[in-house]
Amino acid sequence: MSKAIFIILSCAVVLWGQKATDRAAVKPLVRLIATGGTIAHVREGYTPETRITGHELLASIPQLANYARIDVEEFSKVGSGDISTTQLVGLAKRINQIYSTEKDVSAVVVSIGSNGLEETAYFLDLTVKSDKPVVLTAAQRLHGTLGADGDMNLLDAVRVAVDPQSRGMGVLGVVNDEIHAARDVRKTISHRVDAWNSGDVGDLGLVDKDRISYYRKPIRKHTTQSEFDVSGLTDIPRVYILYSYLGADSVLVDAAVNAGQGKGIVLAAFPTGTGSPAQAEALLKVAASGIPVVDSHRGGRGRPANRYPQFVDGDNLTPQQARLLLALALTRTTDRKAIQRMFDEY
Repeated sequence: MSKAIFIILSCAVVLWGQKATDRAAVKPLVRLIATGGTIAHVREGYTPETRITGHELLASIPQLANYARIDVEEFSKVGSGDISTTQLVGLAKRINQIYSTEKDVSAVVVSIGSNGLEETAYFLDLTVKSDKPVVLTAAQRLHGTLGADGDMNLLDAVRVAVDPQSRGMGVLGVVNDEIHAARDVRKTISHRVDAWNSGDVGDLGLVDKDRISYYRKPIRKHTTQSEFDVSGLTDIPRVYILYSYLGADSVLVDAAVNAGQGKGIVLAAFPTGTGSPAQAEALLKVAASGIPVVDSHRGGRGRPANRYPQFVDGDNLTPQQARLLLALALTRTTDRKAIQRMFDEY
């Protein structure tokens, strides 16, 4: 080999190695969709004046740059319980649009109010059409206050979002060093930072300082496997949740169907799956009229015994999750057997 050829080849190797290094140095691109919530509030009051923007939230956590390049999108500025069903549909549409048109976006992280995390996560789990990660996070304590948890939760959410293991895991909730599946996560405590758990089946994994650890995978249908399509929707059918308690009568059943024009009802039954006698009698008539009724329960763990064959068995979904699944099911059918199949699969 001549000296000139050797020099040329050596330069080529150096340049190729430099380009490989440059490629490795480019961090994945994450879209942060800010919706509001305690994670973006700096003091009590929960008014527009007490909120910071997603850009301001991002600027307060310089460590994020170690893991990703982050674009911020201001979707809304609302409190935990202020998210409407039209906003849920709009958020799902927006994430689908991002993933279908912006191929360089590797993951989406949604900052949200703590009370809205579980329902929003499950709705997105049923309606987002990508296997790329969607991670929701929230906070229990106001931004910048003593012991605030939001900054660490957001950092952990980004770390989980860019981890290759997270692809295909469905929509995730990341809070308090824990990774939760959207179908399982629920908020159980008003104010403490360990507010979320995954009910019967436990967390998917943990966020530690040195790595992201997964210990199981969701097996129910989600995201790319889902049959639900919100592309043509602006809202979802109206579904009511009715709570069972001693002496409950049929007044609210009648109101949900007649005054409320409900297209479906979820019964948050006693933990055994039964309603009060008056509730059960009224709801059996509702089911006979063709309006689907889902039998869920108020206990928080396990699935109720199916005491009413005329009702859809809600499995171990919380009543609030069952409401969202029933509403999406109603965009496709009102047939009880078909809806039961969906509750068995999702």
